[in-house]
Amino acid sequence: MQNRGKLELTWVGKYDQKEIEPRILIEDKSKSYGDPRSENMLIHGDNLIALKALEQDYSGKIKCIYIDPPYNTGSAFEHYDDNLEHSIWLSLMKPRIELLRSLLSDDGLMFVQIDDNEQAYLRVMMDEIFGRANFLSTITVKMSTVSGVKTTHREKTILKEKELIHVFAKNKELIKLNPQYVPVYEWDTEFQYYLQKTESSNPEDWKVLRLKDVLEKNGIPFNPQETSFKKFVDDNKAFIWRRAFIRNKYKQISQENPEKIFRDYSEGKEHLYYRGREMFFLTDKYYDCFTEEGIVNKMSVLLADMWLDINTGKLFNEGGVEFRNSKKPEFLIARILNLSTNLGDYVLDSFLGSGTTAAVAHKMGRKWIGIEMGEHAYTHCKVRLNKVIDGEDSGGITKAVNWTGGGGYKFYELGPNTKRTYLDLPHMRSTHRP
Repeated sequence: MQNRGKLELTWVGKYDQKEIEPRILIEDKSKSYGDPRSENMLIHGDNLIALKALEQDYSGKIKCIYIDPPYNTGSAFEHYDDNLEHSIWLSLMKPRIELLRSLLSDDGLMFVQIDDNEQAYLRVMMDEIFGRANFLSTITVKMSTVSGVKTTHREKTILKEKELIHVFAKNKELIKLNPQYVPVYEWDTEFQYYLQKTESSNPEDWKVLRLKDVLEKNGIPFNPQETSFKKFVDDNKAFIWRRAFIRNKYKQISQENPEKIFRDYSEGKEHLYYRGREMFFLTDKYYDCFTEEGIVNKMSVLLADMWLDINTGKLFNEGGVEFRNSKKPEFLIARILNLSTNLGDYVLDSFLGSGTTAAVAHKMGRKWIGIEMGEHAYTHCKVRLNKVIDGEDSGGITKAVNWTGGGGYKFYELGPNTKRTYLDLPHMRSTHRP
């Protein structure tokens, strides 16, 4: 860190960046697929040059950017070399993140998935590029479990289950998230009461019962694991309630009249009071959740920054392509897109890998741009996306969104290189990601 009027991360080569040569994108119509009117783009080529080529037409238009760059782990994998010296890694990331920021819409969000090797340095770099005020969150995602060969070195290190996603806004004041909820399967024991309504609309004619007594009367065991219990709760969530603390006038009034139920309307909502407390109904804990069965209304909690429920055990053949140790779950990308985008918004991934981000965006009705430099742009991304368009991809989120096929994309190559003026550094292989 060095003080040049502000806190700044410096490294060898940071100021050695050279101008990126302008290049054009040329459609290869023999590789484009599906609907020729599609605005989706699959680009084969160095992502730095491709991002620069996109800048003229797409600056300020991308609602969500997700990237999963090489983690600089010092390991070698089949599809990429993830063994770059630290300063080179930073020098490769900086101009790419700067270009990606320029492509974001003013209300857009950028998600960067990373592990502990470079996450702290990446965060400081992004603080500098985006401004610290535009940092939104660092999400913790459980990406593996501790078992088998992983436990061999348990006496020498703390084993890893997590990866991190740094989230930055172009302008934090302008973003509008779509809150996400996840189902909960543990019974909240505070919900002990049942409101028995009559045909009368007068609360004074209604009766408060204990939930366990109502269940017993219906021959249902008080066992949250029982199917009959779950069905009763789902069917009667509007009548099951718990006590909620209040400070308004109804606290004393309802205490002084312990057999009466009081009703009030405020902020466009009905409020019921009984014996010094407000009646908080189980209905208020039910929200629409995106699950493997699709969008279902379930007892749930608001999703925060700990994502521990993503299933990473079905990835081997997801999308119909193999990408060992590097593929990300479609449900992870879907959650990010549900949180940050709406139908028709543009999504971009400049480290496309096996094509997960593009496949998920396509199935979810978002427009997408994917960039990949390796041969697997042909062998993985194109193959996978063709299957999505043909309706032959049955994995990932296909069932959840009722995907049956359709749409298309245009395939682009970078125009010819006239001179090498960009980043006299080793190429950044772009495949440690979906």
